[in-house]
Amino acid sequence: MESYLFQFDSLICMLLGISFTVWFTLLLVFIIVPAILGVSFGIRRLYMKSLIKLFEWATLRMERGAKEKNQHLYKPYSNGIIAKELVSLEQEIQEMRRGGAEPEFDMSDIFYFCRRGVESIVDDEVTKRFTAEELESWNLLTRSNYNFHHISTRLTALWGVGVLIRYGFLLPLRMKNYLSDKVHLMCYRICVRALTAIITYHDSENKPKNGGICVANHTSPIDVIILASDGCYAMVGQVHGGLMGVIQRAMVKACPHIWFERSEVKDRHLVAKRLSDHVADESKLPILIFPEGTCINNTSVMMFKKGSFEIGCTVYPVAIKYDPRFGDAFWNSSKFGMVNYLLHMMSSWAIVCSVWYLPPMSRMEGEDAVQFANRVKAAIARKGGLADLLWDGGLKRGKVKEVFREEQQKLYSKVLVGNSEDRSRS
Repeated sequence: MESYLFQFDSLICMLLGISFTVWFTLLLVFIIVPAILGVSFGIRRLYMKSLIKLFEWATLRMERGAKEKNQHLYKPYSNGIIAKELVSLEQEIQEMRRGGAEPEFDMSDIFYFCRRGVESIVDDEVTKRFTAEELESWNLLTRSNYNFHHISTRLTALWGVGVLIRYGFLLPLRMKNYLSDKVHLMCYRICVRALTAIITYHDSENKPKNGGICVANHTSPIDVIILASDGCYAMVGQVHGGLMGVIQRAMVKACPHIWFERSEVKDRHLVAKRLSDHVADESKLPILIFPEGTCINNTSVMMFKKGSFEIGCTVYPVAIKYDPRFGDAFWNSSKFGMVNYLLHMMSSWAIVCSVWYLPPMSRMEGEDAVQFANRVKAAIARKGGLADLLWDGGLKRGKVKEVFREEQQKLYSKVLVGNSEDRSRS
């Protein structure tokens, strides 16, 4: 009996040894070596194409099952709930007054502001930028629409298999690469492969160069990994303690990153000087900055803070657009912590995105920092197919500034004053 147990234990050890050898060989051949050499075997793109075909089949099956059960599938509004025309306040008020009203205040003007207020509440352009982007199809992830996998037995079984693959195979496979922290570029490329990120870089001739600042729209903390896997950047941030502080000190030894003490962050002149000194030295890496200051949900670009545009150096705009069908890359920091967010990322099917390097831009004569920031923001939004919004991302946690209300009041006052002057002249 003991001999049988000994043979059984030996067999188990041999199988474990073979499994570990196979796993390590696959890790070495398909992840570490390609990351070092910067090459790809095309496996991830083949995986992406297979997922697209699977999603298309699941969507058709979902629609067929809903039709058989007389269920209505929700379709998100892609261009907003309310149809709006781009007309000025003055034109709308004149149209509402039917063109022949007095220039003074009229009680009917109240209806314009009431209608605008209701439209802003029903079709809020700001709040909906901080919730996950809605999909018309199902990507077999529970958090996209929990009710989809109850439509048919096949979809339920397929969803169950997907859970086993994502949590039983993909998640453990992706956890292994956190041990690599030695080489900058190789480390980020390993992280990209750990997330099964499929990135398409466009116009690489416009990649940021030393002595400049790279600015990009911000959707997720992994934006840094997406960009740094194709080039090296100097990071800007606040000094932390604990494990993060150890990592920051190690990063500074390998690259001249810019870390600020908590008391220095609010000193705009000190921050501007540190950034100016960095970009003045062309031997140092370009600085990577996300001027929005917060994560937006991959549909829009919101107001850029003007600080990084006051330095007077060359700015290299970059547009990042994620494909939400494979996994939602947006980090809703008000709802999910970092650990929970990383779990979502590592249990998604893949992270698919496109990166466009735009031509470098410089501040024009007579252009202030705000105008320059808006011009760069508009170029990024146009290239990435994103909505260009003037709203401050700080509204995610704060109230609307009084200056916005005063601006509307001034516009309305100009309408009344302008009509009065025209009437007096006539």
